[in-house]
Amino acid sequence: MNCVSVTELGRKEVVNLCDGSRYGYVCDVEICIEEARITAIVVPKRCNLLKLFCRREHYVIPWECITRIGPDLILVDYRTKTPRVRKKRSWF
Repeated sequence: MNCVSVTELGRKEVVNLCDGSRYGYVCDVEICIEEARITAIVVPKRCNLLKLFCRREHYVIPWECITRIGPDLILVDYRTKTPRVRKKRSWF
C-alpha cells in the first residue's frame, strides 16, 4: 500500500487526461469525517495577469476522478468542461 501525505499532495500538479489541461497544484482536500476518507482535492482557479480583479475560486475534483498519483503529477479523468467551483470561505 502506497501512502501519500497531504503535504506531498500539495507538491503535485493536477492534469486532466481527457483534454490535457493543467489545473494547477493541490491546495486543500475535502474529508468526510463520518467515513474518515478524502472525498475531493481542491485546486485554486488560475487568474489572468490582473490578479486584482480575480475572484478567489477553487476547483473541487472528486476523489473518484483520480486515476493515478505519480511522483510529480496527479492524473484525473474529469469529463466535464469545467470542474465544480467553490468560493473560498472567509473566516471574517
